[in-house]
Parts: sequence; C-alpha cells; structure tokens
Amino acid sequence: MGKCVHQKVTTHVETVVLLSKGEIDSKKVRVEFSLEDVDMSGFQKGATYEQIKAYVLEKHGLKVSSLYISQVKRKCGLEIGQNYNLSKKEDAKVPQCPLEKEEVIIDALKHFQII
Repeated sequence: MGKCVHQKVTTHVETVVLLSKGEIDSKKVRVEFSLEDVDMSGFQKGATYEQIKAYVLEKHGLKVSSLYISQVKRKCGLEIGQNYNLSKKEDAKVPQCPLEKEEVIIDALKHFQII
C-alpha cells in the first residue's frame, strides 16, 4: 500500500460585478457583503495535522508525528507548510516514517479526502 495516488484538483473563481454609469464623488467606494446564507463547508478541504493524528490514534491505535504526516504528504506530491523547527546541525538525522505508520496516514488522508 505504500504508494500514493491522488488526483490534482483545480478550482475556479466566479466574480460578480455591478457596473453603473456615472461619476463618483470620492475615490473611496464602500462595499458590503454577507456570508450569512453561504454554505462554507466546501472551503475547508482536508484536515489539520491534529485532526489526522486524532483519527489515526482512534482508528488504528497508533501515534504519528507531524513530521511523519508531512513526509507522507510530500511523498504524495501534496503541498506542505514550511518547517521553522529545523535543526541547526549540518548532519542532523531525521527519522523516516515507518511503512506501518505511512499506511495509516495514507488511510487518514483518504478519509479526509485530501488524496
């Protein structure tokens, strides 16, 4: 199971503009909008690292680190954030994610529809 297959998702943006003919007294224009009736569920695609850790622990009884999650995400070709906690040593040894944990992280990524 160690291989990761995913589909690239593309998005589009729709813009609605109301144009009117006339002069504006000021260079400032006030725009108001409300998200009250907008379904926001589609905006948060995926899961946080903490949600992935909790899912893996609950379903598989294993603890995984953020490092392991980012290694698997990188292996799957997914974007990951920048790590600001890098070691200052030139020859720092970074533990690699064991296959057993890689498989359960992939399961979690599929569960959260990230891959």
